[in-house]
Amino acid sequence: MTAICIRDAHFTISEQHRLTIKQLDLQAGQCWSFVGANGSGKTALARVLAQELKLLEGTANNSFKHIEWVSFEQLQQLADREREEDESDLLDYEDQGHTAQQIMLEQGGCVAELSALAERFGITALLNRGFRYLSTGETRKVLLCRALLQHPDLLILDEPFDGLDVEAHAGLMSLLQELVAAGHTLVLILNRLEELPDFSDYLGMLTECELSMTGPRVEVLASAQLQQLSHLAAMEAATGALPPADPDAERRMLDAHTPRIVMRDIAVSYGDKRILTGLNWQVDPGQHWQIIGPNGAGKSTLLSLVTGDHPQGYSNDLTLFGRRRGSGESIWDIKQHIGYVSTSMQQDYRVTATPKAVILSGFFDSIGVYQQPGSSQLALVDQWLTLLGMVHVANEPFRHLSYGQQRLLLIARAMVKHPPILILDEPLQGLDSFNRHWVKRWIDLLVAEGSTQLLFVSHHEQDAPSCISHRLTFVPNGDEYRYVITAVSHKLSEKTQD
Repeated sequence: MTAICIRDAHFTISEQHRLTIKQLDLQAGQCWSFVGANGSGKTALARVLAQELKLLEGTANNSFKHIEWVSFEQLQQLADREREEDESDLLDYEDQGHTAQQIMLEQGGCVAELSALAERFGITALLNRGFRYLSTGETRKVLLCRALLQHPDLLILDEPFDGLDVEAHAGLMSLLQELVAAGHTLVLILNRLEELPDFSDYLGMLTECELSMTGPRVEVLASAQLQQLSHLAAMEAATGALPPADPDAERRMLDAHTPRIVMRDIAVSYGDKRILTGLNWQVDPGQHWQIIGPNGAGKSTLLSLVTGDHPQGYSNDLTLFGRRRGSGESIWDIKQHIGYVSTSMQQDYRVTATPKAVILSGFFDSIGVYQQPGSSQLALVDQWLTLLGMVHVANEPFRHLSYGQQRLLLIARAMVKHPPILILDEPLQGLDSFNRHWVKRWIDLLVAEGSTQLLFVSHHEQDAPSCISHRLTFVPNGDEYRYVITAVSHKLSEKTQD
């Protein structure tokens, strides 16, 4: 029995864009995956299947009664709600907002089943923690559990594996396979072709807001791979250099001798929860670091100390760019040396802005542009938009773009001033295989100039750029973590901090 039948249909995405579906037949009990480049309409397709987009013409029948959709957009909405309801300024204590358990149960569900799911995803210890204090991977797990508690007859997962560590990735893959084997109907929206599960028998490919191909996975995948290889070959021939730095770049440069980051016996806690304990770490000139660890290990907390955003930096022995934290330096003295992108930044970038303004804000280390840019800066932004292939959306609202397009713009924002320190926290999250390739290429080009050092966080080993010289690994040690430092380039033995 066909549960979703769409013919010659056009759906409204925005005033300027439509999603076109010539034909789609999805039957109950099937597992479908859909792939496509950033901005190709994958999320719009998910909204069609969830009955959230208006049909302009054609026919679209959907007999599913209970549909659950898990997406980055949903995560953004919950994060915005938690911020808006934060009453810490009115209280004599910090308002932690809704707990993870409250978020999971607010649409209904059985506590016993919740406990079982939380144990399976390894988040039992997080159930009573405020949702806003969870890492990106932890929030993804919470939303997945919340959807599964509803026992949907159609489950749509938009980039379900992004932000998950290796163990959680394997656990989710196993769980989804069990759901499919039990007859559940599942739709996966994916950017990484290598994440296509074997149990997904059907595949659809989107191109420029059109569902251009559907059918058995093996047949469609072969065609998609050919298109991918052709596209990569064409771009490889066309891209050899990044837009240059702006005239102020020399002012931000660092000397060749001063350690960039020095941390001594770092300790960070949230209430009774210790996030970092006894961390000693130093980043010297010329080093490029990959930071590895499970969800919730404290990687993002570590980076917030480096960017100067974490208030507990003042109470620790922390030296950034040769100046002890709290010695009279301003936050802008720190940020001028840094380019930074992360999922939390993408969630925080809520001001009304165009793509051009987003990239431009990288020169001023701000969210939004509040001063007059120079003509050279405006010209450089135009070059970056051309490199991104986003000239055609240069003046559209940033929030109207796809998640992947937003992420590309924020990466360009981080790189536009050719910063001495480039901090990339899961930068490839939400990007399709084409754009992951190009972002890694841009990182290599920027680092090859010799003036930028890299701090790179990713759960995917294959995402690490070739320039990585050192690794800092968070290794579980009871309820805490120990820190393993490895010099990759010289094959040195590991140094472990207990």
